[in-house]
Amino acid sequence: MRTVATVAAIGERVRVSGFALAGVLVRDAECAADARRAWGALPADVAVVLLTPAAAAALAAERAANWPMHVVLP
Repeated sequence: MRTVATVAAIGERVRVSGFALAGVLVRDAECAADARRAWGALPADVAVVLLTPAAAAALAAERAANWPMHVVLP
């Protein structure tokens, strides 16, 4: 049986909504509290999280963990 990991994106709607077209799990986060809520609610199968710079700043403490892998968008 093959397990497939999920990619997620957290950030401002205008910056992340297009990723849904590629099958990315998109979580809108218009403020720091939204970003922290979205991070805490990520499903267990998420392996990679794309973050906007604003979301990355809001999640500085959470990003110290090695999992899930995260990438800050330019």
